Amino acid sequence: MPAKLATENQLAKSLKDQFKNKIKEEYVESNRIKISTSPENLKNLAIAVKELGFEQVMSQGGTDYPENNVYRIEYHIICVSKKKLRSIIFSIMTEIPKDKPEIETLIDVFPSAEFHEQETFENFGITFIGHPRLEKLLLPEDWDDIPPLRKDYILPGRG
Repeated sequence: MPAKLATENQLAKSLKDQFKNKIKEEYVESNRIKISTSPENLKNLAIAVKELGFEQVMSQGGTDYPENNVYRIEYHIICVSKKKLRSIIFSIMTEIPKDKPEIETLIDVFPSAEFHEQETFENFGITFIGHPRLEKLLLPEDWDDIPPLRKDYILPGRG
């Protein structure tokens, strides 16, 4: 096993040992780790990932899965302070029901999640409970349609 992939496997194993059946290893590849969990475990997983040395959300987003009636929320977290971890992108994700599109914010774990959660709120209508500024950021102030990245949004002129 390449030394680099050994690091990724060790990181994933430490989380599996800690969380047991509360997480699912989606994949572990060179420079990439992806772990999923339930919405109620997401914050604890984020804290554990931070304790491993990953301290900054580089991106976060949502995906609409109308066939499953869920939104997927995924955070991509990096380490900038430890050379050994700098090339690894650690993804954590969960799915929430579309009929109750809300989840606890991760700003208190990763302050860098603020803008990303705000953008996901604006584009999907997902409420991040505890987020200090869930308001329009990128859309026009007079936007009164449904959030534009939802699959049920119909582009004007295409309906």
